[in-house]
Amino acid sequence: MLDAIIIFSFILAASGIGFYSIELLPNGTLDQVTNLEALRLVVAVFAAIIGGAIGLSFQTTYRRLESQIKEMPLEVILTRAIGLVIGLLLANLMLAPLFLLPIPADFGFIKPLVAVVGSIILSVTGMNLADTHGRGLLRFINPNTVESMVVEGTLKPANTKVLDTSCIIDGRIEALLETGFLEGQILVPQFVLQELQQVADASKDQKRVRGRRGLEILNRIKEEYPDRIVINAVDYEDIPTVDAKLVRFAQEISGTLLTNDYNLSKVASVQKVPVLNVNDLVNAVRPSYLPGDNLDLKILKEGKEPSQGIGYLDDGTMVVVEEGSSYVGGELRVVVTSALQTTAGRMIFAKPQASALA
Repeated sequence: MLDAIIIFSFILAASGIGFYSIELLPNGTLDQVTNLEALRLVVAVFAAIIGGAIGLSFQTTYRRLESQIKEMPLEVILTRAIGLVIGLLLANLMLAPLFLLPIPADFGFIKPLVAVVGSIILSVTGMNLADTHGRGLLRFINPNTVESMVVEGTLKPANTKVLDTSCIIDGRIEALLETGFLEGQILVPQFVLQELQQVADASKDQKRVRGRRGLEILNRIKEEYPDRIVINAVDYEDIPTVDAKLVRFAQEISGTLLTNDYNLSKVASVQKVPVLNVNDLVNAVRPSYLPGDNLDLKILKEGKEPSQGIGYLDDGTMVVVEEGSSYVGGELRVVVTSALQTTAGRMIFAKPQASALA
C-alpha cells in the first residue's frame, strides 16, 4: 500500500506541475496555441509519465534503504544518529559567522550554498566518525544508558563473557551453564560464528564433524538460555585473525574471554584481558591425590619402561604404575607415590599396594 501511495504521489505532483507549467511559456507562444486546455492535458500526461518513473525509482531506493536499516545493528543506528546530530550542530556553530559577513547582493546566493554544502560535509563526517568510535562515544555521553549497556554487553550484574570458537566446539560450556557456575551475559561475536561455519564446511571429515558439533551445541544453549546467549554483530575488518578480534572486543566491552586455547589465554593475559580457561577450571576441580592415597585402577597398556603400566582416572588423568605391566587388562589397587603437574595436564605415579606394603 505504501509503495502505491509513493508512486501515485509522484504522478499526481508531476501531472499538476505539467498542467500549470504552460503558464511559464512566453506570451507569444501561447498566442499560437488554438486549444490551451488540450495542451495542458498533453503536458500533464507526459509529466505524469516522468513522475511515475521518478516515483518508481524513489520507491525502489526507499525499500532498499529500509531493508539495510532493518539489518543494521542497533548500536550502529544509535551511533550514526548521534554522529549526524553532532555534525549538524558543529555546522551551525561554524557557519553562523558567515551570515554576518557583508557580501554584495549579487553574491548573496553564496551564503545558503555554503551553509548547505558545509552541513552535508560535517554530517557525513560525523557519521563516519561514529562508525569508528561509536562505542566509546556512547560510553562517553552516558555510560549508564540502556543503549550503552547493549553495546557493551553489560546488561547483567556479573562480568560479561566473550565466547571463543574452541570453547564452543569443546562442548563443556553446556555443562557449565547447566550447573550454574557460569554467571553473566555470554556474547558470541559474529566473526566467531563465521569461523565456526568455515570449520563446519571444511573439506576434512574430522574438522567438519567438529564444526557441526559446535553449531549444534551453540543452537542448544541459545534455545535453553535465550536471555543469556547474545549474538553480537561486531566485526573488525582491519584485524585479520579471529584471536586478535576476540582480544580487541573483550578490551572494548571490558569483558572476560572464555576459552580453552592456551596460546590465546596467554596473549589475552599479556594485554590485560581477564581470561577464564575451561582447562584451568577442570584442573582446579580435580581431586588431589597425595602420596599414600589408594586408588582402584584398571591397567590399560604398558608404559615406556618395561615394568610400567598405564591407567586413567575418570577425569582423564594418566596414572603411571610401576611394576604394573603384568596387570595389563585387569584392575589393581595402587598406592600414589607422587604427582606431577604440567601445562599439558597432571600425571600421577603409583605402585601396586602389595608392592608398597612389602
